[in-house]
Amino acid sequence: MTMTNGPARFREQTVVVTGASRGLGRDLAVAFGREGAHVVVGYCQHAAEAEETAVLVRSAGGEVTCLVLDVREATSVETFFDTVRATRGQLDVLVNNAAVVHEGPFPLLDDDAWEDTVATNLVGTARCARAAAKLMWRRARGTIVNVASVSAVVATPGLCAYAASKGAIVAFTRNLAAELGPKGIRVNAIVPGLLTTGMGARLDPKLVSARVQRIPLGRLGRGEEVAQAALFLASDESSYVVGHALTVDGGLSL
Repeated sequence: MTMTNGPARFREQTVVVTGASRGLGRDLAVAFGREGAHVVVGYCQHAAEAEETAVLVRSAGGEVTCLVLDVREATSVETFFDTVRATRGQLDVLVNNAAVVHEGPFPLLDDDAWEDTVATNLVGTARCARAAAKLMWRRARGTIVNVASVSAVVATPGLCAYAASKGAIVAFTRNLAAELGPKGIRVNAIVPGLLTTGMGARLDPKLVSARVQRIPLGRLGRGEEVAQAALFLASDESSYVVGHALTVDGGLSL
């Protein structure tokens, strides 16, 4: 894993990572903890796994708070960010990672699966971005990193709802960046490919095997590699990067 030389980039900063109880969210939380941040782990149902993430963040050198967050529910989002404001006083970084995937042929995908995907991946991302922007607006500074997916640009049979929601996140990121940039708030996105963790680990092995054959680097990505991209976009090292979707997919989308 790439390590940063010199002072930790996020020391004394408050970083919210949604969907951080496991998978990529856990890798993101640990990466920010290693850089000195106080990481607020947002989780919906997996309390025990969220605590495991907290242990890893502390071991990496960061501070951590675990808070329940259901991005599908407006009240939950409001309570979550009100608690962040009350306990931390500020918000420096939001990483919008919470997501679900409902896999299956589109003609057989029922409305509940479609609506849950959109409510979590797209509406949830927008809700959290809006709540975070309200906190960042007061200080005229902050960064938002939205997690999209290579599925937004590479067609995958069986992932129509997921791909649609992630493609919308890229468009949302560009428009929000144009709106919030003048207020000192930078918005960007990361576009991960297939990973060894999280959803990549839960997809049909045959689908994954076929996709690996199309990846120029010949392997799945690691969550830590995506986290490094998120650290860059959230840090002052990318101070002139706005509205960009940074692809981290080993070349799958080429």
